[in-house]
Amino acid sequence: MTLENLQKEYAKRNPNSLAAYQRACAAIPGGITANVKFFDPFPLFMKEGNGAWLTDLDDHKYADYVLSYGPLILGHGRKEIMDSIRQFPDSHGTVLYGTPHELEAEFAEKIKEYFPSIELLRYTNSGTEATLLCIRTAFAYTGKYKIAKFEGHYHGGYNEVLFSINPDINKAGDARRPAAVPESSGLSEKMREDTVILPFNDLEACAEILTERQNEIAAVIMEPLFGGTVPATMDFMTGIRKVTEKLGILLIMDEVKTGFRVTLGGAQEYYHVSPDLTALGKVIGAGFPVGIVGGRKDILSLASPHGSDILDSSNKADAAAVLYHSGTYNGHPVILKAGFVTIEILEKEFDSLIRRTERLKEGIKKIYAGHGIRVLTPGLGTMFNVVVSDLDCIETYRDLQKSDFETRKKADYALLLEGVYNKPCNRYNMCTAHTEEVIDFTLEAYEKALKRI
Repeated sequence: MTLENLQKEYAKRNPNSLAAYQRACAAIPGGITANVKFFDPFPLFMKEGNGAWLTDLDDHKYADYVLSYGPLILGHGRKEIMDSIRQFPDSHGTVLYGTPHELEAEFAEKIKEYFPSIELLRYTNSGTEATLLCIRTAFAYTGKYKIAKFEGHYHGGYNEVLFSINPDINKAGDARRPAAVPESSGLSEKMREDTVILPFNDLEACAEILTERQNEIAAVIMEPLFGGTVPATMDFMTGIRKVTEKLGILLIMDEVKTGFRVTLGGAQEYYHVSPDLTALGKVIGAGFPVGIVGGRKDILSLASPHGSDILDSSNKADAAAVLYHSGTYNGHPVILKAGFVTIEILEKEFDSLIRRTERLKEGIKKIYAGHGIRVLTPGLGTMFNVVVSDLDCIETYRDLQKSDFETRKKADYALLLEGVYNKPCNRYNMCTAHTEEVIDFTLEAYEKALKRI
């Protein structure tokens, strides 16, 4: 079956989602509130989530492997989380103080148990905000104002990092000296010049670029697993840490996807590497908006206000001497309470989730192989990708571009028709609600989907 025919069948099967999408287009640009949520010919509109399952407007039920792009590691509506959210206002009389509260320090202490590189931390409202603050912090600490990022890595939707996330290879330059390719309109030439692109998993090339520009680059920001699934090699991760330390360039580890998903201590625990700054998000909020910037005490101390408040007209302290960071919802008490509950559950259930993740990965590979198709399932912990490829392994963005996206996309549309929800070509995010029975259902759906295509 062709991709076009699969998409036609998908559209015919989902008239209520189509109607909802058309209505949304009249009020919202493109009918969606985040570009990542769109796929052709229109995205599904959901109305209910329970455990590992979603139900759409046409009453189709799906095993969910998007999980809101990662944060729902306990699945939809986990009872302990829902209870904590309901109980907080009953116990405390409100949902927000607008003042400091004890949960801020208590939750910080819990995070520090799992991330020894974090000596101090600040809360934000998203992973994007966290990586943005990491970069401003690096600028403030080093007095340098360029950032280096890796080709294929995503860190949020703001100017400094909207380059070379999914670039056209014909525009991306030499593999060992990638060009900075804009991924949005509205980016100036100055912004492009201030973002240096590095080749992932090529330590020699990275060392050359960073050495040449060590007096310009404040920090290297990286996903330890690009896209959340393609890991740095152990030698590369150890090496890039040594190179940045030698050159006086900070290392920012973006663990928004990988924190509490690769291991409970994130990818830095797996690699035994201590970054200077860490960004966390998603999982620690149990589905609510939250992020964390953590790192070395001497760096994070720059954010201590020292009596400076740029919104206080009576205070004329030197604001430029302080790293400004604020936000009404930072350290939201209800969300931190849910975060505590999430970590407590993961401490008991993480190992079994890893085992089920491995079972699903192996099952998918076996089913594809039974249809004469070779796939790889790169990933660590509770996330993985499905890559149709003849390569032995995927280590770089350019390796990934050599894969058979057409077959993967056809399989994903066929899976939607069989009750497995994943945005076409997206990674798989696992949750504790993916029981053995849900995995059985998923593998049966895979057999049907591959026969269909």
